[in-house]
Amino acid sequence: MLWKILAFSIVTLVLVYISRASLLHPRSHGFYRFFAWEAILALFLLNVDYWFVEPFAWYQIIAWILLVASIVPAIWGVVLLRRGGKPVERRAGDPSLLAFEKTTSLVTTEIYKTIRHPLYSSLLLLAWGIFFKSPSLSGGGLVAAATLFLFLTARADEAECVKFFGTAYEDYMKKTKRFIPFLF
Repeated sequence: MLWKILAFSIVTLVLVYISRASLLHPRSHGFYRFFAWEAILALFLLNVDYWFVEPFAWYQIIAWILLVASIVPAIWGVVLLRRGGKPVERRAGDPSLLAFEKTTSLVTTEIYKTIRHPLYSSLLLLAWGIFFKSPSLSGGGLVAAATLFLFLTARADEAECVKFFGTAYEDYMKKTKRFIPFLF
């Protein structure tokens, strides 16, 4: 148990450092994302002892499917943002953005053609995959918190994108779903 508290503390310090600018802007997407990361971290530490227990149980199979699936939107999304988003070192008015988020061009191709937030979709898949490693009431609370914070992250991100990209982003929102292609 001590190593989990130590791990949580160390990783939290890293996340605070990464999110330091966002934490000063409580309505920014990075603010909510920090708390989603914290919930996912706590969920991981809660379930890490069960990672390989009963590997062929139905919940373990679901967990592995979700965990493996979480890799695809994460990599695909970041690659497209870097390639098509034309990120710049400094983007006026957005000091809390991470480097790959400082896009100057709206990306609406490939995975972004059907969902607006593949990176947050990836985190949702990750959180639920970790939850299914050992489903429990406390894990359910943490995965629900992560899901709520990712939803709030996406909404805040959308408001920031509308502010930066204007009507082009509003039109884009009408054509895409938030997290799951064609559904939600």
